[in-house]
Amino acid sequence: MPNWIPNLPEQVRRLALLVVVVVIAFLIVRPMLIPAGFGEQGHFRSGALNDAVAHDYKYAGKASCEECHDDMTSMLASGYHNNLSCEVCHGPLAGHVEEPEEVQPEFPRGRNFCPVCHEYLSARPTGFPQIVSQSHNQLKACINCHEPHDPVPSEVPEKCSACHGKIARSKAVSHHANVECDFCHSVNEGHKTSPREFRAAKPIDRNFCGQCHADSENGSDAPQIDLSSHEPRYVCWQCHYPHLPEAK
Repeated sequence: MPNWIPNLPEQVRRLALLVVVVVIAFLIVRPMLIPAGFGEQGHFRSGALNDAVAHDYKYAGKASCEECHDDMTSMLASGYHNNLSCEVCHGPLAGHVEEPEEVQPEFPRGRNFCPVCHEYLSARPTGFPQIVSQSHNQLKACINCHEPHDPVPSEVPEKCSACHGKIARSKAVSHHANVECDFCHSVNEGHKTSPREFRAAKPIDRNFCGQCHADSENGSDAPQIDLSSHEPRYVCWQCHYPHLPEAK
């Protein structure tokens, strides 16, 4: 070890030497890592704004589309895709805004585009429109049946499972498999076409489940409980998932 290092334990001297080497290396490399202009205006690089302005514009923004396509804008505003920007589906449109005849928007027709959001995935919220693309109108482009700016179903769903596939699969293997959905849920007919406006109601009273499960002579083969003493503070579905109601 160099004799200029104080007479310290060997491990301390080695550590001190390592720290000195790291500090010297940092001082040498530091100027190479700091971009030019950094610190001239606080903790910012003074040329960053100019670099950003120099980039070619790719996206035009929804407001630019609204200036020419007011018919589509009106339809989109009242449809289920009203929270999407036009360029989500049609790609960057700055070129189209500048030269509308020469640069045309993208029109996704392949069946692999819409399933990015609408392919069945158990993690997606129940009630969100989902399909299994391998069995859903094979060989047809999605926009053949659905208007993309207001994508209502081409046919009104006849069964709840059309939108609530995850629940239907759970219920099919549960003790409630033979219980119809509308036995527990009161549903306005408008729910089929406007599910967000007309929501299905669910039981909020313990006596509802008690129709089958209360300890009484109701002739039911379902598990029986004493409603007055069985967790009286809670509604039944707070402890038991009603579509797969296994006892805890």
